[in-house]
Amino acid sequence: MGKPKQTDLYCGIDVAKEKLDIEVSNEAGITARWVATNDDAGVESCIAKLIKFKPTLIVIEATGGLEVLIAFRLQQAGLAVAVVNPRRVREFAKALGLLAKTDQLDAHVLARFAWTIKPQPRPLPDEQLQAFSGLLARRRQLIDMRTAELNRFKQTRPELRPGIQRHIDWLDTEIDQIDATLREQIANLPDWHAKDQLLQSAKGIGDVTSFTLLAELPELGTLSRKKIAALVGVAPLNNDSGKHSGKRFCWGGRASVRSALYMATLSAIRYNPTIRDFYLKKRKEGKLPKVAIVAAMHKLLNTLNAILRTKTPWRLASTP
Repeated sequence: MGKPKQTDLYCGIDVAKEKLDIEVSNEAGITARWVATNDDAGVESCIAKLIKFKPTLIVIEATGGLEVLIAFRLQQAGLAVAVVNPRRVREFAKALGLLAKTDQLDAHVLARFAWTIKPQPRPLPDEQLQAFSGLLARRRQLIDMRTAELNRFKQTRPELRPGIQRHIDWLDTEIDQIDATLREQIANLPDWHAKDQLLQSAKGIGDVTSFTLLAELPELGTLSRKKIAALVGVAPLNNDSGKHSGKRFCWGGRASVRSALYMATLSAIRYNPTIRDFYLKKRKEGKLPKVAIVAAMHKLLNTLNAILRTKTPWRLASTP
């Protein structure tokens, strides 16, 4: 983003269900603070004010979907927006000694995070992709509910089981409907359909994994091996200090993508000769099963990244 000017302004927006706390400031001090409602009218008034201030960067925390409206509208208005991981912001606040937490203080911390860290603004997904991601998220919720009900069915009294079974049947129907809708949407998008076919050319990659990668890892095929692994959270991180050399570990990343990739890797270890041989090689080297699985996840991800980058199906792709 270049070296900031002394007059550059930055903005932090704390998003709650019903309101937005906004601060515009820089290292020289606070320029403006105000509160707006988190609805169409409030967002439009907020944007009108921010356009006058022309902030270099606006930082918003990811809040499980509450931030989507304001972030998307800000981007449409031509303002630079970075939606960041809340954990990064809390660690930043702790480093500053700001342990208290209020909406106004959170907006201030986000503004300071903006001018200090200067996270890279990235284009937000369009409405079609957001809707697709919403369906995937809803599917995960239904799967979790079905798992909980299946566990209850085994543990509950016989006379209560018919009611639980009816709920399980309803959940199965809802999941099937979402799956059909996801497949229909993919079929109607030529670019996504082509990518889906490339991804599913790899044994172990089914509909759910492919759809998750397309919706929640749009960077796949555009980044280097190291960057894509770090983004997903399967890149081993060093744990060394002085003469001590600790065990490497994986941390962070996109949990939903990592979960889908984990299940795909388990399937690939059974049915994909390349991944199976790699996993067995790691086990022969003395790696623990979980460590070998993560290594196989890393290899599978890198290969899928190469497949989309080169637009080459698995059977012809060179596996990294």
